[in-house]
Amino acid sequence: MSFDNPPTNEAADVENQRVTEPAGDESKQQRATGNGLTSILAVQAGEVYEYNPQKNPKWYQRLLDAGVEENGIKPVPIEHRTITAYNNLFTLFFTCLLNLLPIPTGVLATLVFGMSLRDSALVILFFAMLTCIPPAFMGIGGMETGLRQLVQARYSFGLYLVTVPLLLNAATVTGFCLVSAIVGGQTIAALSPENVSVNVGIVITCLVSFVVSLMGFKALHLWERWTWIPNLISIVIAVGCGGKYLYLQSEVPPSSPAQVLSYAGLIAGYFITFGGTVSDYSTYHKPESVSKIKIFIYIYLGLLLPSVPLLILGAAIGGAVPNVESWNAAYAVTGVGGVMYEMLTPAGGFGKFILVLLALSVISNIAISMYSVSLCLQMLVPFFARIPRFFFILVTMAIMIPFAIKAAEEWETSLENFLALIGYWAGCFDAVLILELVVFRKMDYSTYEHAIWNVGRKLPPGIAALGASLVSMALVIPGMAQVWYTGPIGITTGDIGFEMAFAVTAIFYLPFRWLEIRLRGHL
Repeated sequence: MSFDNPPTNEAADVENQRVTEPAGDESKQQRATGNGLTSILAVQAGEVYEYNPQKNPKWYQRLLDAGVEENGIKPVPIEHRTITAYNNLFTLFFTCLLNLLPIPTGVLATLVFGMSLRDSALVILFFAMLTCIPPAFMGIGGMETGLRQLVQARYSFGLYLVTVPLLLNAATVTGFCLVSAIVGGQTIAALSPENVSVNVGIVITCLVSFVVSLMGFKALHLWERWTWIPNLISIVIAVGCGGKYLYLQSEVPPSSPAQVLSYAGLIAGYFITFGGTVSDYSTYHKPESVSKIKIFIYIYLGLLLPSVPLLILGAAIGGAVPNVESWNAAYAVTGVGGVMYEMLTPAGGFGKFILVLLALSVISNIAISMYSVSLCLQMLVPFFARIPRFFFILVTMAIMIPFAIKAAEEWETSLENFLALIGYWAGCFDAVLILELVVFRKMDYSTYEHAIWNVGRKLPPGIAALGASLVSMALVIPGMAQVWYTGPIGITTGDIGFEMAFAVTAIFYLPFRWLEIRLRGHL
């Protein structure tokens, strides 16, 4: 059964009418606007997704018939949540991370932070297992509520103040797009550095990803369900061909606590930021037919299983790069892509074919990132919910390509700063949403009422959520340890900004939100 064009029935129509029909004078005013521009752009209070092919222009309906997803940020009613292939939540995250993306993050551990491979592997394993928990837990909410992740955030941050995490989330996901695009571009350029620049490679990977993302939810799940197979085969072949040099690790002293905590912050930034997008991919799944624990396990393993081996592989590559002359020279020109080219050199022409597959493997990550960014953009202004989702995919691509080209100029610095900074805000965001659900809504997903998803006066004002997040900055900033700034605490401990963001936000959100509820008299 297609979820883009779901069937309707009389009972569902009655329910949708009840949910979306505003009361009293507001309803009369909306009916009075008739067919004017205001009625076309306005989104009614509590309006949910409905499939009405008769109202669509012919050109738009042809796109929908071809498989393009119609819905953007509108809540998905229970009768339209029909998908029971729950394991595609595992394959989506497994595939989006089974590519070149984790490798450069692993490289930073040994090549930039100066850690040994053993210490790097232990930090990666422990903090990956820990920081995959929040996004996996939050991903259950998409299926249970039918709400996108940042729409769920409105039930904590409010209709207006949610703009702050909204913009931060859009920047974060765009940043992951940039990282993937740069790695893919470097790999394509490594085939012929004299004739193909990294910039050209970036444009190629972005354009291919755009096509997959444009189609929407169904195409994303279909793409991610199968493309992990060539990705995995390509990575295994690359390691098989060039892995004989990985034992040539640089000798370094045991890692200090500051090194461990600083790199752990990068790992946290890598995983915990999925908390801002994870529900975007489960809003059409049927909640009655599966346990929440099963959904948690699917998402958790989808994030963890591909990332840990590839992060450790990246750490091994980073430790060997200074000691393998050809790898060192290639890394200086085309980064990780150049090293992968050198690893595949023994395979000759077949190795070049595998390198192309490796370059294209990042499409699986860029495509879902574009998808989530487009949803964030659609939330910026109320009437944007009326504009077709695919328009915002175009905007995302137009923004991403020039930014990726610029970031590629200072590759290692850009990646290190990006991963560290996003971990700070993501720690605040995840703490707020988890406590809101567990403590104040007592795990009752029905309290996320569709009727108020875009009604500012019914939603929380968001002062408690944003206030707790801002208060945490009092310890986040002193706990930072970046190239451009190191706080007085960070000098001794290393970067503990993420830990402070999550813990302090959680501590202050409890009393702030309790007071907010007391003053309002309801959630």
